[in-house]
Amino acid sequence: MLLRDARGREFAPLGDGPLRLVSLVPSTTETLFVLGRGADLVGYTRFCVHPEGEVTSEKWIGGTKNPKIECIVELRPDRVLANREENRLEDVDVLEAAGIPVWVAEPRTVTDAIADLRAMSTLLGRHEQGEALALRLEQALAEARAHAPTEPRTYAYLIWRDPWLVAGQETFIADLLAQGGGHNPFPGRYPEVTLDELRNMERVLLASEPFPFAEQHREELLAAGFAPKQVRLVDGERLSWHGVRLLHGLPYLREALQ
Repeated sequence: MLLRDARGREFAPLGDGPLRLVSLVPSTTETLFVLGRGADLVGYTRFCVHPEGEVTSEKWIGGTKNPKIECIVELRPDRVLANREENRLEDVDVLEAAGIPVWVAEPRTVTDAIADLRAMSTLLGRHEQGEALALRLEQALAEARAHAPTEPRTYAYLIWRDPWLVAGQETFIADLLAQGGGHNPFPGRYPEVTLDELRNMERVLLASEPFPFAEQHREELLAAGFAPKQVRLVDGERLSWHGVRLLHGLPYLREALQ
């Protein structure tokens, strides 16, 4: 059986024996620990902070956008795990040219993320663990949909300041929030918006990443005339990470939107 990644590349499952893995995606790193492959990770990015207490700076191989290619090659991984959203295609190409196989994911929806989890788990010899986790995620997804309001709530999910950038309709974030009754009116991926456009939203969500929005930024919008109930600080990890973090993200939708 061959498995296909987001690029259509075919890979044979690696089996359940010891592996050498490198993860370029924080949410994937966290998920690998849950799947029982944490000990097989020989490298991951400095943004891989979960599970807390189990990841260590000794295995850092740079960032998601600027990994240390030579270091990764020297580690001789059986597979590098990457993501189109977070990693650069040129880095993937260089690694593959050096003979390092790279699995590239690109979940655009929650359903995609669950399917990707199943595929990655099978690829890494953890089919049963992955299936069990996928079933838990499907249950959490069903519960989120069941508790969603009948009338969708308009929102803006801010990822950057100066300029103001939001996650648009074509993002994983938008699909996740839609499961909890959120309506995203902004087209595209990450469009720039004005304060006047934000004023029309029922909820303005200030995410903790990639820009670290904090209370001072909420106060800035309140001083500009936004209502206290309208502007909320939200956990960016719960609302933008796929994999096991969705077990936290799906129940969090009600708190973020309602």
